[in-house]
Formats: sequence, structure tokens, C-alpha cells
Amino acid sequence: MKTALIIFTRNPELGKCKTRLAKTIGDQAALDIYKYLLQHTANVAKKVNADRFVFYSEALIIDDIWGAAHFRKKLQKGKNLGERMHNAFDDLFHLGYEKVIILGSDLLDLNKDIIENAIDRLHKNDVVIGPAEDGGYYLLGMKELHPAIFINKAWGTETVREDTIADLKNKDVSLLQPLNDIDTFDDMKHYNQLKQFYDTHD
Repeated sequence: MKTALIIFTRNPELGKCKTRLAKTIGDQAALDIYKYLLQHTANVAKKVNADRFVFYSEALIIDDIWGAAHFRKKLQKGKNLGERMHNAFDDLFHLGYEKVIILGSDLLDLNKDIIENAIDRLHKNDVVIGPAEDGGYYLLGMKELHPAIFINKAWGTETVREDTIADLKNKDVSLLQPLNDIDTFDDMKHYNQLKQFYDTHD
């Protein structure tokens, strides 16, 4: 089945990304860490057998880590995260994709096997969700658009996944392993590979 992989990314600009993390370690360190997370996501996504799309938050960047050999570039459209995700899924289903999966870009624990497992589960399930430990989700995949899951959500809060699953009560939903996404200092302080960034900005 024709599969599309969506990566949502904020344009990596000082003071405009990882703002909760920046409150603890400063804007520059937060930006450095976000760029590191983006590179990790790009490296993982390149290994997945799917068409890969990067949706930028503000503007397309031609020359960056999302090279044209591996990624197609689009712009997010909508007033909030729900609208932007809805429009991205709708766009790709209209392009003829039969499975569409969206990923977050702030997970050091993400790997190729997790994404490929999600793609495989969509053979038998309507929806697959990767639970984030904060109550949201780091991955969402489906074979057709389910508009209800993108409205009336308190985005960025611990109720998002629970409310999303409630909207899918008549569908076959498969849950992947929980992962930790990095939004605050507590989320990241146990990752040794990130210490180089905030130690240098103390």
C-alpha cells in the first residue's frame, strides 16, 4: 500500500522553538537541542520505506537537513495544531496515499523499527497511535481521514491522547510502545548526548 510519512517541524529560529525548555536553559541552548533532535528525526526517517514529507511551520527552507533526495517539502496550513494536522493528512490522502503517518520531531528514542511497526499495523488496524509519556502522542497513522480527532482538543496537555482515543471508539486502534518526547528540562536531563548543549550555555 502506498505510504506517506509526515514530519511536522517548527522552523528552527532563536526564541521560537522549544520555548518551555528555553525557560530553563536559555534560547540558544534550546535551539541547539532542537536542531539536534531534527537531525536525529531526519536520519531515522531516511531509513523508512515510504514517501517522506516535511511540513514547515513558517516557511519552506530550500537548503537544510531535509534534502530533496529524501524529503518533499510543504507548508503547514491552519490556525492551530489540529487544523494543521487535519490539512496535512487530507492533502496526502488526496494525493492517493493509502497509509499516512505523522511523526513528532522531538524524540531521541524514535527509531526505524517503531515507524515500520506502525506501518505494518495499519494493514489490520484503522488507526495506530504512538503514546507519548506526557499524555499526547508522538505518532499517528491512519488509512482514511478521521476529522473528529483533530477538533476540540487541548493541544499540548495530558488529555490529548485520551480524548483522541475516545473519538475513535468505533475503530480498531493499535497502540505502540510509549516514548518520551522532549519539551522540558525534566524530559531531557537523562540523555547524556544532550548535556553538551546546555552545559556550554550555563
